Amino acid sequence: VQPNNYSTFYDDQRQNWSIMFESEKAAVDFSKQVCIAKCNSSPALDSVLCQDLLLGEGQGVEGGDSLEVAYTGWLFQNNGLGQVFDSNVNKDKLLRLKLGSGKVIKGWEEGMLGMRKGGRRFLIIPPAWAYGTQGVAGRVPPDSTLVFEVEVRRVKLAKECSGSDGLSVSSRDSPAPSPVPSSDGFSSD
Repeated sequence: VQPNNYSTFYDDQRQNWSIMFESEKAAVDFSKQVCIAKCNSSPALDSVLCQDLLLGEGQGVEGGDSLEVAYTGWLFQNNGLGQVFDSNVNKDKLLRLKLGSGKVIKGWEEGMLGMRKGGRRFLIIPPAWAYGTQGVAGRVPPDSTLVFEVEVRRVKLAKECSGSDGLSVSSRDSPAPSPVPSSDGFSSD
C-alpha cells in the first residue's frame, strides 16, 4: 500500500508492479481481497496475516505504546468475511490498549506492531492467536478464525514518558515487555 491510492507488489519473477486505484475505497477493498486470498491459499493458517489498508503517519508502534483504536471484527466463514461479532466503529468510545500488556488477544498484539497513527490494517487471526478452543459464548464459536479491520486513532509512545532526571525512559531498550504495570496516560476502561 502506497500513498495516493497506489499499491505495489512483486510477482513470482521478482518484477515490481504498481496499480493505481480510482478511489481510496477501491484500493482498500482490493487490499482486503488480497489478504483473504493469501489466507485461502495457505494450507494452514499458523500465524497472523496482516495487510495494510492505509499507512498512516509518524512512527510505527511497538510494545509498551498505548493506542486508541476503532475496529470491526468478523468471523472468517466460507473462505471470506462472515458475520460481524464485534465493532466499536459507530460508538462514541474507542478501544484503549497498551501493546504488550496481554489485555487483548495475541493476534492483535502481533498484528498491530508497526502500525502508525491514522493507519488502517486488515488482520486475519487463526484460532490459536484468538479465542482458541474456548471461543466467546454467544459471539465467537470455538476454533474460529477471526478477521479484524483496525484503525489507530491515537498513539502515546512509551518513550514519550520521561524519567525524573529528565532523561527519556523507553521500554524499547529491553527485549521483553516489563511485567510491572505503568501509567500509560489513558484511563482504564
